[in-house]
Amino acid sequence: MSRVLVTGGAGFIGSHTCDLLLSNQFEVRVLDSLQPRVHPRGLPQYLHRDVEFQQGDVRDRAALERALEGVRYVYHLAAYQDYMPDFHRFLDVNATSTALLYEIIVDRRLPVEKVIVASSQSVYGEGKYECPRHGALYPGPRPIEQLERSQWEHACPICGTDLQPSPFDEAVVKPHTAYGISKYAAEQLAVQLGRRYGIPSVALRYSIVQGPRNSPHNSYSGVCRVFTQRALHGKRPVVYEDGRQLRDYVHIQDVAAANLLVLLMKEADGQSFNVGGQRAATVLECAQLVAAACGQPLEPILRGEFRVGDTRHTVSDSMRLRRLGWIPRHSLEDIVRDYVGWMREQDEVPDNSDAAAKEMLLNGVLRPAAVTA
Repeated sequence: MSRVLVTGGAGFIGSHTCDLLLSNQFEVRVLDSLQPRVHPRGLPQYLHRDVEFQQGDVRDRAALERALEGVRYVYHLAAYQDYMPDFHRFLDVNATSTALLYEIIVDRRLPVEKVIVASSQSVYGEGKYECPRHGALYPGPRPIEQLERSQWEHACPICGTDLQPSPFDEAVVKPHTAYGISKYAAEQLAVQLGRRYGIPSVALRYSIVQGPRNSPHNSYSGVCRVFTQRALHGKRPVVYEDGRQLRDYVHIQDVAAANLLVLLMKEADGQSFNVGGQRAATVLECAQLVAAACGQPLEPILRGEFRVGDTRHTVSDSMRLRRLGWIPRHSLEDIVRDYVGWMREQDEVPDNSDAAAKEMLLNGVLRPAAVTA
């Protein structure tokens, strides 16, 4: 039986990946630091009993060396995410740990046959847009002065026309946040070092992954979480900008299936793939679906606030992964239903949304618009 190491395996994506690996007759070992901000109660009950668990930090060489003993495959899913300006920590956890992983494999000549690294849609920055007159464009981040005027859309730098969002493939990468830069650094370390030292490696650029086990304690874990928490407490969802920004959401089970697929397929080696949802949806639509699933007819609150660093529209084109046989089987409605159902089953549903918003305001991440659109 082949042993697989899953770093961050007690987390959201990691635990579902472990379940699927076990059901496919792999032996699974998890290395996870159990960050209190994600796992305030320690080891989660949902982690499969057949997992061999080791608590440790992926930046700790000794812990990572122990975890790699006797391992044939590695999923490097451990990551640091936040809206706060912890710039060095993004690079330290996400990129440096990836370099350390390959350093140990090479130094100790470990017989690791494949490494799969979790990357992110954030490597695309603002993504791809189309101007009717000037074609495809890849704009930089929107100026804060523009957002303070409640001018949310990107404009063509040549003619000034509002740009139309377009799904982006893997070709053009333009990260502009510390998190996005750290994720691109991690995947480039994986692909390039893997190629140089003969370690087949794959990077998966996840869109917005949602579904059961998405930590209700992690402030970074997505709008589905915060909308659900507020709705179950009878609070209206707070939507930033005008709510018309497009996102593509992907179900955690579809992500786990993508993780397994690239492990089994040699054709995936040495490449980066988008892992996106079936369709684009506005943030307002997501808020309305959550309210309906919670049985709460709550109208969204739109105050024109915005977060520094947020993209306007981000929609991935996952055709290259589909050509390998991956098919996302869950709709946004499925995602919302499954997550709300899981949250209802929890002993406690915390709502830290107001505290998180206050902290973002204090740190200058959340800003009020000076002019209401």
